[in-house]
Amino acid sequence: MDEHPYQPHDSFDGGDLDCGNGLLLLIRKHIDPLTPGQLLEILSTESSVVEDLPAWCRLTKNELVSHIRRGGQNSFLVSKGPHHKPADRAPTPSPVQKNRHKKTRTPRTDREPAPITQPIKEVVIPDRLPAPQPAPAIAPLSVMNIGSWPRPPWLLRALNDHLEGRMPDDEFSRTAEDAVRLAVAAQQRAGVQVVTDGEQHRDNYASFVGGLLDNCQLIPITDLLPYVDDPHEFERELRALDVPAGRVRHPAVFGPLGRSRSLTVHEAEFLRGLTPAPLKVALPGPYLLTRTMWMECISDRAYDTREDLATDIVRVLREEVHHLLAAGVSLVQLDEPVLTEVVFSGTLTNRTFMCGALGEKREPAAELAFAESLIRQVVAGLPRERLGIHICRGNWTPDESVALAGDYVPLIPLLQKLPVGTFFLEMCTPRAGDMEILAALPAEARIGVGVVNQKHQTTESLEEVLAKAERAVALFGPERVLLNPDCGFATFADNPIVSAQQAEHKLAVMVEAAARLRERYPL
Repeated sequence: MDEHPYQPHDSFDGGDLDCGNGLLLLIRKHIDPLTPGQLLEILSTESSVVEDLPAWCRLTKNELVSHIRRGGQNSFLVSKGPHHKPADRAPTPSPVQKNRHKKTRTPRTDREPAPITQPIKEVVIPDRLPAPQPAPAIAPLSVMNIGSWPRPPWLLRALNDHLEGRMPDDEFSRTAEDAVRLAVAAQQRAGVQVVTDGEQHRDNYASFVGGLLDNCQLIPITDLLPYVDDPHEFERELRALDVPAGRVRHPAVFGPLGRSRSLTVHEAEFLRGLTPAPLKVALPGPYLLTRTMWMECISDRAYDTREDLATDIVRVLREEVHHLLAAGVSLVQLDEPVLTEVVFSGTLTNRTFMCGALGEKREPAAELAFAESLIRQVVAGLPRERLGIHICRGNWTPDESVALAGDYVPLIPLLQKLPVGTFFLEMCTPRAGDMEILAALPAEARIGVGVVNQKHQTTESLEEVLAKAERAVALFGPERVLLNPDCGFATFADNPIVSAQQAEHKLAVMVEAAARLRERYPL
């Protein structure tokens, strides 16, 4: 048989690309905009695809409907999700896009880089960056969220449609802004002093930048199967995730990174229109993004080493931080949870999904020195009182037993050297060890102390929160203490740790505890 039993809705020619060298990126580009049950034809001359594509379909819950040979090529017909066969007649043929993206390729060795299959956008580096502008001050004992907030079901549907190309940017922005209004209203009812937008525009706290930076593409984490050393072990780990693996997206770099549009400034500008309160915006830190984005056989098509990649990550983050501070954001928080993965995850090959950092790492001392260098470059010359770092031990599941554990001792030397003014740290969970260890942090730094555990489905009592906050005040003095949850309430959009109602209750208890502390320690 040299024809498929059904007509595809889209078709493209992958040439001699294999699944580990770019074919999956093209498949994702073409299959995402389809609706469930629609069909994609994939043409390929690479023999390994005959075995690898069915495995990818099984893992991603797409269906391989048909496989034929035609004119020296393999032709695969893949359904997005399960294929629903017509009960009584053949389907009406759907038009195939005329441009099949055909390519002529010459054979290449395994050492040669994979060909670039996406159009590369020219990177424009600005001549100068805007200076920080005044912003509302953050008072001692202020209460704030770490960042993420549970998304309403209608936003999750819109987010998925937007990621898969079925909802235009402007329509999604309006939908997300409605969700931001709800998140801000909840924080205002609770009485917080510093407001975030709840990261409602983002699919998760870190990888969202992959959909906004130039020459980067977001792909489901399941598509990384061909790139890992042990695919069977990786597949087992994916099945153990609390988050549906097909919903967790990972940035794939295919060209030099550029920032031709805002990553978060648009979020901050909309947020400023909702409240005069001090604003905090969270950004994934440079070490986290480097570990996340450096995947051999993907990013090495654009960069020779992860250090080269890190140089451009530092540049785009530095541009973003400058613009945030120029927009009057009171505090920019760099999220670096992967630092705990460096020191607590055991062997160098042990993988954790706490942050999606699947790329290579070296021994801990070298990794911490690398992280310090990247953070220093991002914040160089900027006012440290408006910069913070957040560190946790994993927030992808409410199950405390599977998250990383260990006190801050191995991270203290690094934290002592970072030029930032605030450290937002887990302290409520017993996995974080004793608070007293933090007395070694710089005396001029503020400590955002985790006084509620976002993983717990019940709200801590006022007495519990007060006791934790009193210990912090005794250690650091009331002028250095800020109060927050251990981490965000919905790190991954599809997997909120608690409900929005529960999150609001936890913030309200923290606000009451802070009010009691202000009475006891007038400033």
